Amino acid sequence: MTTLFARQALTEQGWADNVRIVIDAGKINALTPETTAREGDLHAGIVIPGLANSHSHAFQRVLAGHTELRAPADKDNFWTWRSRMYALASQVDAKAMKAIARQAYGEMLVTGYTSVAEFHYLHNEPGETMASAAMFNAIAEAASESGIRLTYVPVLYERAGFNDPRPTVDQERFALTVDQLIAHYEDIASRASSMNEGSLQLGIGAHSLRAVSAASLAKISAVAERDGVPMHIHIAEQQREVDQCFAEFGARPVEWLLDNFDVSENWCLVHATHVIDEEIESMARSGAVVGLCPSTEANLGDGLFPLQAYLEQGGRIAIGSDSHVSINPFEELRWLEYGQRLISQTRNVAAIGHPQTGRSLFERVAEGGALACGNPGGHLSAGANADLVVLDDESPMLAGHTTRSFLDAMVFSGFTLPIDRVMVNGRWQVVDGRHLGEKAALREYSRIAEKLHMEEVMS
Repeated sequence: MTTLFARQALTEQGWADNVRIVIDAGKINALTPETTAREGDLHAGIVIPGLANSHSHAFQRVLAGHTELRAPADKDNFWTWRSRMYALASQVDAKAMKAIARQAYGEMLVTGYTSVAEFHYLHNEPGETMASAAMFNAIAEAASESGIRLTYVPVLYERAGFNDPRPTVDQERFALTVDQLIAHYEDIASRASSMNEGSLQLGIGAHSLRAVSAASLAKISAVAERDGVPMHIHIAEQQREVDQCFAEFGARPVEWLLDNFDVSENWCLVHATHVIDEEIESMARSGAVVGLCPSTEANLGDGLFPLQAYLEQGGRIAIGSDSHVSINPFEELRWLEYGQRLISQTRNVAAIGHPQTGRSLFERVAEGGALACGNPGGHLSAGANADLVVLDDESPMLAGHTTRSFLDAMVFSGFTLPIDRVMVNGRWQVVDGRHLGEKAALREYSRIAEKLHMEEVMS
């Protein structure tokens, strides 16, 4: 059992002073505000809930910084980036996957993410044609060794496009049939409860409408509904996808999805960048979570999600680090708000339902991210998962601030986060701002990164 005495804590009811938190068996057993410390309590400054990273492609962490070279045609975009990503993906085996994911997950923990939804479609070892237990084991072991709470989302990728029923040569490495994907999911489900002491959960997903047939999507969503697990899908990320979907179905991607499937709060619609007013209203009404990845969306030139209109309709949001060009939830929130300010030429766009922009964003993504990861809540309260972040209240970032503006400071006043400790499932994974396993993780990651990129140069 761990007992923590916080000078201030953001609880489910709001900010509270002098909060004693009793943690046992990975859960918050009791949370008592306006009390006094007892012998043996660990004293903390400011305690906030950990955040969920709603969308991760862990293997892409090793690609960050390697695609910033203009294409020979003098026009770089998502599709030219994708070809470079495929080239690297073809080299990633289970050993490399574990090293890369372990590094990425440790970096997430240090910045305040305590859980991650791994949107995983790199199922096969090089040369294999079936989903490999080795690739899943690599992800699960990386999460266990780093200490992050994992929602494993096996994803179907079965074709190259709406009118291309077969995968391309680059996609054959990770393409599966829908029956293979569901068999893989059910195999993992049969052993998930005994793994990682309850820190492993499952979702299921489809890569996108262009990469999965309507019939296959129906089978996958039926599994999600049957088992009550999150259902994830990329949607309307690129204008080309919107145009092709309209040519195929006579409807835009979000419009078609909502017309043909029972989309609910169980769904995470990733990106949804190119949507119109009618789709915004329908998405919000469905209760689905929109998974936004602002740093990746900016890096890939995707576009900007119409946040203000969606929030005004009561829409749910989560954030993710996606391709991991940045791993910092507070930077994602800053990007999210600043993009809206630039296109609207106004300020404090996301301060809807709460006057403080940073707190409004934080609380929205805490709730939405938890839902997208299959952990409803996202609060500090009795009975909740013991996933929390301790801030250093002596940090200059927080000097002069109070509970009114702590979260505004975290989002808008710099890059060096004042994170002292991070707990997941009742265990400390970050102490004094350092991940406990960072040295070992970095050694193996560095070796793998150098090997992969040397092979890429030589090929």
